[in-house]
Amino acid sequence: MPKKASHQPTEAIGMTVSRANWDGRDISGEVHARVAFREADFTEVVNNGATFSECSFHAVRFNVSVHRDAAFVNCRFSNCDFFNTRFIDCKLVGGQFDRCTYDLMTVSGGNWSFARLCAADLRKARFTDTRLREADLTDARCAGAPFRNVDLSGATLQGVDFSDCDLRGSDLSAVDPSHVALRGAIVDYQQAIIIATALGLDVRAE
Repeated sequence: MPKKASHQPTEAIGMTVSRANWDGRDISGEVHARVAFREADFTEVVNNGATFSECSFHAVRFNVSVHRDAAFVNCRFSNCDFFNTRFIDCKLVGGQFDRCTYDLMTVSGGNWSFARLCAADLRKARFTDTRLREADLTDARCAGAPFRNVDLSGATLQGVDFSDCDLRGSDLSAVDPSHVALRGAIVDYQQAIIIATALGLDVRAE
């Protein structure tokens, strides 16, 4: 059973939290700004609407945690584990991710614009109905992962591997087929026209 949040939501500003055990804790409504979390355990955390601004997370375990309508704005994540973590309608604008693991991570809805996911291994993650405008996915490994109805407009996609991905409904206007792996990817007809045009083909109805 998740541990209940206190009646007065926690508000923490400009502090360091080391090796905290938040396993199963309900952090709904809490507010954290410029807090450094180091080697903390967020396993099975329940988070409805908590806000983290300009926080850093180093070696934090987010395993099996659920975050709904929460905000992690301009936060930095390094060496974190997101095994089976769920982000539902969350705001992670400007998030920076470095050497994290994302096995079975699910992102549904929400805004991840300007997020930095360079070289991230997202092959076992899932993104649906998510805004990733102007995100940096340089060299990200996404082969086989669903990216359905994802807004990738203006994203940096140099070296991304979208092989065998389900990309239907996503904005692929930023995709340069000469620098993105697309073999076996599933696309709809409109996306196929966008990709063909990017390759320099003259697509005609007849």
